Formats: sequence, structure tokens, C-alpha cells
Amino acid sequence: MYQWRKFEFFEEKYGGKTSIPDELTGGVNCCSSGRGKIVVGCDDGTVALLDRGFKYNYGFQAHTSSVLFLQHLKQRNFLVTVGEDEEISSKLPVVCLKVFDLDKPLDPEGPSTSSLDCIQILRIFTKQFREAKITSFLILEEAPPILLIAIGLDNGCIYCIQGDIAREHIKRFTLQVETASNTNSQLSITGLGFRVDGQSIELFAVTPSSVSLFNLATQPRGRQSLDHIGCGINNVAMSDRLELIVGRPEAVYFYEVDGRGPCWAFEGEKKFVGWFRGYLLCVIEDDRTGTNTFNVYDLKNRLIAHSIAVKEVSHMLFEWGNVVLIMTDKSVLCIGEKDMESKLDMLFKKNLYTVAINLVQSQQENVAATAEVLRKYADHLYSKQEYDEAMSQYIHTIGHLEPSYVIQKFLDAQRIYNLTKYLEKLHEKELASKDHTTLLLNCYTKLKDVEKLNVFIKSEDGELKFDVETAIKVCRAANYHEHAMYVAKKAGKHEWYLKILLEDLGSYEEALLYIASLEPGQAGVTVKEYGKTLIEHKPVQTIEILMKLCTEEDEAAKRDASRGTYVSMLPSPIDFLNIFVHHPHSLMDFLEKYTNKVKDSPAQLEIHNTLLELYLSRDLNFPSPLQVDVEENSDLRAEGSSENDAPNVKYVEEGKDLKRGEECERLQKGLQLLKDAWTTDQENPMYDADLAIILCEMNAFREGLLHLYEKMKLYKEVIACYMQAHDHKRLIACCKRLGDSGMGGDPSLWADLLKYFGELGEECSKEVKEVLTYIEKDNILPPIIVLQTLSRNPCLTLSVVKDYIARKLDQESKLIDEDRRATEKFQEETLAMRKEIHDLKTNASIFRLSKCTACTFTLDLPAIHFMCMHSFHQHCVGDNEKECPECAPEFRSVVEMKKRLEQNSSSQAQFFQEIKNSKDGFSVIAEYFGMGLISKSAVGSG
Repeated sequence: MYQWRKFEFFEEKYGGKTSIPDELTGGVNCCSSGRGKIVVGCDDGTVALLDRGFKYNYGFQAHTSSVLFLQHLKQRNFLVTVGEDEEISSKLPVVCLKVFDLDKPLDPEGPSTSSLDCIQILRIFTKQFREAKITSFLILEEAPPILLIAIGLDNGCIYCIQGDIAREHIKRFTLQVETASNTNSQLSITGLGFRVDGQSIELFAVTPSSVSLFNLATQPRGRQSLDHIGCGINNVAMSDRLELIVGRPEAVYFYEVDGRGPCWAFEGEKKFVGWFRGYLLCVIEDDRTGTNTFNVYDLKNRLIAHSIAVKEVSHMLFEWGNVVLIMTDKSVLCIGEKDMESKLDMLFKKNLYTVAINLVQSQQENVAATAEVLRKYADHLYSKQEYDEAMSQYIHTIGHLEPSYVIQKFLDAQRIYNLTKYLEKLHEKELASKDHTTLLLNCYTKLKDVEKLNVFIKSEDGELKFDVETAIKVCRAANYHEHAMYVAKKAGKHEWYLKILLEDLGSYEEALLYIASLEPGQAGVTVKEYGKTLIEHKPVQTIEILMKLCTEEDEAAKRDASRGTYVSMLPSPIDFLNIFVHHPHSLMDFLEKYTNKVKDSPAQLEIHNTLLELYLSRDLNFPSPLQVDVEENSDLRAEGSSENDAPNVKYVEEGKDLKRGEECERLQKGLQLLKDAWTTDQENPMYDADLAIILCEMNAFREGLLHLYEKMKLYKEVIACYMQAHDHKRLIACCKRLGDSGMGGDPSLWADLLKYFGELGEECSKEVKEVLTYIEKDNILPPIIVLQTLSRNPCLTLSVVKDYIARKLDQESKLIDEDRRATEKFQEETLAMRKEIHDLKTNASIFRLSKCTACTFTLDLPAIHFMCMHSFHQHCVGDNEKECPECAPEFRSVVEMKKRLEQNSSSQAQFFQEIKNSKDGFSVIAEYFGMGLISKSAVGSG
């Protein structure tokens, strides 16, 4: 005991001058606490309730003689007392148990010691339970209103009452602790303690010579002897861990269900033993001086939390968060625990940091409070320059103390080893930020500790407990490329891995192998980002990877395709065009390989457009950024070269020849693509026709233009190309092919061709004669137009058109003669018809037919004769006697035709459209005159 440190963690309350109120005139026999009050039982049978500060609240007469024991229940506001009452008949004292309901107040007009409402009175001793002196009393509140009352007697027995005491629904039973062989002084029950563990209820019983344990959940209720040494009155208590505490002169013992546990040797006779908030309380009498000392022991930390000399103590209570000691002279000592901050301040002033740490941990303070104590302890060690010990304490504060607080201290002290250790712990607990990762890696690189760097980067569990991008950047900046690549690969940061390979190490082949090992989707992303560099240095291998990505060559891609999930996910070559910005030849190679392999790509239109642009461009040698400097240097060398450098001229000429050959080859490919991508059975081409025309015009590619114009049926543009080139032979051949109306051509091309030769201003008699042949053949232009057109060319003579004019005049003469004969014929027919009409109107008609026209039988009356000279029986005509059955169909068809012609003649839009499309507009007008376009009614209305 003398080795334990003493502290004043408790303090006296109420100035240490508190006592039992004067209203209590009797001697204090028993006390209890709970529900914010202290209940005192006196030897005159009264019970008083005291408020905080030991102020008298009220009292009442509980028993007529004296109150022996009482207990204030916590779950229900009941007070259970055991006392002596005088029996009215015999006037002998009877020990009774009473239950009072404290929620029912006293009558305010009654005396101060009037009795409360007693809801139950039980006699403790009956015929079955013989009377003895009560030495201990304890109540267990099982489940209100069910109570379990244990009454210890001086004969070694324990009377138990269980059930609803208020309604007297109870059962009684006896527990025998000691046998009668012992002396009476050794049989008394000096202490009781209930131990509840789940559904199990056990009862500790202590006598001066034994410690026993009863299991109340079994039948019969078995007794287990825990020790053969006991203790006296007031030296029994229960800890918050359900251990029995027994105080003896030599030590304080703790008992569990399986026997004696730890013991603590404190000198002196134990007058009182108690347990309060994890502290052991003892009132000890000094054998030499006879004085009493009240000690509060912190067993976990092996310190005395409080020690004070006291008078003779009669009762020990716990209420209002304080320890209450009632003395035999009715004075009261109230001791309360100081707050944690005050206790820690006391320890900090004495630099007892380890004690402070143990204290906050033992009292289960929050983790933040413990971390604050550890921080102060670490600060103390740091001030003493004990950096290693300080860092070990700072590490325990991780998660509660701002890391910058610690980092700043050790940066200032230049303790890089300690700082590294702290940062490692931060990462282990996954509380490190990007800055912490940067700092830790910088520490490793400064120390050149590759082994620790390996351990940190290549952890065994495979988890990366740091910010990946920060680690990569730091390792890369420190030239630890291997570690940076490991982290990037482990974390799946493929872009960083490739950035290091390409930009730092220049390992282009390894980069290509790495890309080939990736999933198709991720490989496509990386190629888009780093494709320019790869094409610059490894064009062939890069194109191979692109082909695998854009087609189904890869085995993994084939497996995915077999599952039906990959076909629509294949990337398009158009997605990778930007990486070929300075390498058009490689782009052309890639697109050619792709089109040769994939014939039905969704991006076929864009691919063909791109290929056409590459094929038709005059110069594909776009300089890359790396080539610009080389070309500038070569220009400087050329300026400084001498006249003797004749071989260089030869090389330049050879280069030009190669360039021309390469350009011709590309143009041929372009023309072939224009043809293959727009076959005769296709309505639209597999490229943008307008874009193709623009490309051909920009690059003066006449063959492509001619093909496109012809496919788009722009025949006039086709011959315009030949006209512009003055290629008369091919011009005429083109008109022969495209101007044949029988083959769907445009005959008006010959008129344009004639106009061209008429405005040429050159000798072209041979060509004009050939053109006139086709114009005459299809009668495309009137002779007068032909003469007017050719008259503009001063180089042409009349001999060119002499034969043509002669033939035309001869044809016109023949046509005039034919028209004259037709006119005469029509005039004769008209005169004959008019004469016939006059005869019909003025002369009688004689019908000489003797047979019916319909049935060919002899004609008899009644008969019907028509002016068309047809005769019929009346019954053969039918109902319609106004029309000749023989001539009626022909007459109706003529009438319908006339109506139709009149309707057509009224359509102006059709009239003008036919004039526009006809070679001879006059004939169309004459035809409409014949159909009655200008009728008498129309003229008259006009």
C-alpha cells in the first residue's frame, strides 16, 4: 500500500459540515439510497427521506418499535422495510416486512410523522420459518413487481421470499449456509450479494467462517463453497463486474463463481468495504493508533485516488454521484469525484503522463480524450528532445490529431527517420492524403532507401494504401521509373504506364506489347492518346495493333463476338484518324488494309472520303514537328553548298521522278476507288459525291471529274471538261455516247457542241461536219439556228454547211409537197361531207333494204329506218329507238374522244410542258387548235 501513489481525485462536498437533520431524534439503524433521495430508518420506528444537501423532506412512522433494515427500490418507487412492531394482543415485538408506496404523498394536514400508505405487511417468521436474529437484508428486483428478498439470520439460514410482495403472490424457501456444529458467532450471515447473468440468478452468502454461492435457478438449489474464511458485518460488497468483494484484516478478496480471484493486501482492519464507479472503497482502522481512514483505490492504475481520516462510520451510501459516509454521531461526509480535466491537470503538473494515460483508458473515456493526453505526453517528450519516444506516442494519436501538427514538428527538427515512420503508419491506417504520400515517397528517395520503397510500393497484401497518381508522379520525378510503372500497372493506370515508357524511357516496342495485352476498350483509349508518338517511331507495329482493334483478329475479341457482345463494340478506324495527322502515308496504308479486310464497315462512307482525300492530294509529305528542324537544317546546308555538288542535283531529279510516280499511282487508286465505290447497280455511292467533286477540282483530277459527272448524269459538265481541254476527238466521242436518246442520253449535247464550235474561232470544219450529221439525224436544231450558230466562227466557210443545207432544203420541199397533197385531199373530203349533209337536210331519203340489219330476216312492219341507211324490226331495236344499234358504239367513242380532247385542251400546264419538250412547237400548237383550244365559245366570251 505504501508503494502506491496518492492523489486527490475526490473532493469533499458541502464544505464537509453536513449532518443528519435535527428532525430525526432517534438513532440511525439503517439507510438506503436511490431516486435522488436518502432514506434513514431509526430505532424509534420512524423513517425519514432526505433530499440533496441532506435536507429533511418528510418522515413517517413505519414500525411501532424500531426499523431494522430498509431498501429503496430503483425500478418502482417502493420502500421495503423490516422492523419490529408490538402485537396488540400480547404486546410482544413481532418482526414484520412492510411495503410502502412513496408515490402516494402524505396528508398535508397530518403530523410530520404520520404513516404512509402501507400496501403490504408480511410476517417474516412463521411456524415453518422459526424466529432468529436478522443480520443481513438484500432485495433483487427481477421484473417489477416480482421481487426476490434474501434475509440472513444469525443461525446460518437465509429466508427467501419471491414473488409479487404487494399482492402477496409469493413463495418462501430456506437456504442453509452453515451447520449447527459451528458456534453461534460463526453462523451469522454477515453479507449477501446477488449475481444475475442472463436468466441465471445466483446468491453469494458470507459468514465469518465461509463464502458460499447458491444457484437459485436449479432445483434443488445447490450450494457451492468458495472459501472457508469469511468476514464480519459491513465488509461485503459487489463490484460492477459481478464479483463479490470481501474485506478482511489482511487483504481485500474478490470472488467469482468458480472461487477466489485476485486479492489486494491493505493493512488494517476493514470497517467498511464498498465499490463505486470502478473504485474500491475501504474504511480502515489503524491497529496502532485506532484512527479510521477512508481510502479510495484505483486498482487498475495502482493508485490511491483519495484518502481522508474519518470518525467512526456507521453507514456507507452512494447517491447524487457521490460517496456518503454517515458517522455514529450523525455527522455526514460527502465525497465526490473530480472531473477528468481537473484530474489530468493535476497529473500534467507533476509530469505524470503515463498515469494520466492509464487513467483515461481505465475510466473508458472517449478516444479523443485519450488522444489529447497522448499528444501532451508526446509534446513533453519532444521538448526533452526524446524524439523516438515522442514519435511512438504521436503514432497513437493518428486518426484524432491533425497529421500536419506532427509533420511540422519533425520537419523543423530534421528528423526524417521519425517522420518516415509516422507517415508509414498514416498509410497503414489509410488516413493519408495525397500530400502525405508525396512526403513519404520524398523521404524514401532522399534517404535512398530502395528496400523500404519496395515494401511501401509492392505491399504483400496487394493493396495500394496511398494515392496512386501522387506516388507515380513522385517516383517518376525522382527517376524511380520501375516503381512508378509498377504502381501504374497495379492500379490499372495504363495512361501513366505508357507515358513513362514513351516519354521517359523511349521503350516503344514494350509500350506496343503492353497495349496489345490490354482489353480492347482500354487499348483503344491508350492508342488514341499515345498513337501520334507510336506512329512517329513504330508505324508498322502500331498499324498492326489498330487492325486487331478494328477487326476481329484478336482471339479475345473472337470469344466476345461468339457471345454476341462484341460486334457492335468494335472501334471504327475514323476514331484514330487524329494520330496520323503528320503521317498521311501511314494513314493511307492503315485504311487500305482495313478496307481490304472489312467490306461492310458502318464507317465505310467516312473511310472512303478520307482515302479519296489522300489519293487525290498532290503532296502527302506533310512535315512532322520532328522533321521541321531537319528540313530547316537541310536548307541551311543547301545554301552553303558549292557548285561542285553536282551529284546532289541528280538525287533531287531522281526524287522528283519517284514523287511523280508515287503521285500517279495514288491517282490511279483514287480513280479506281471512285469507280468501285459507285457501281452501276448502286443508286448512291459509298462516298460523298460532292466532296469527291471538290477534291477532284482542287487537285485538277480530270479523269475523276469526268467519271463523277457521268455517274451523276451531269452530261453538260462532262462535255464542258473536254471543251476546256480542247480535246475535240474525245469530245465528239463523248457526245456520241451520251447524246444518244435511244440509250437514255441527252440529244441537246449536240446543240451545245455546235455552239462550242461556232464560238471556237478556229478551223474545225471536219468536226462541224460530223456534228451536223448527228444534228440532222435526230433533227435536233432547225437549219436557221444551225446557220446562225456557225456564222459566229469566221474560220468556217459555206462549204461546211452546203451539203447539209441542200439536204434540208430538199427535205423541206418534199414535206411541202406532202402537205399540199394532204390539204387537197382534206378539202375534197370536206366538200363531199358538206354536200351529203345538205342532201340529208333538203332531199328525201329512200330506204331500199329488205332485210333487218340486226337479225337479217325479211323486213316487215312495224320497222324503223335510221339516216345512216340501217333498217331494223321494231322489236330488234329495243327501248332506245333514237340511236342506231349498229352505229351507236362508234358514235359514243367519238363523243368521248371529243370530250377528252376538250378537257386536255383546257390544261394550260400540260400545253406549255409539251411545247417545252417538243422539238417542233408549232405542231403542238396546231394539234391543240385541232382539239378546240380556241373555240368559238372562248372567242365569243373573250
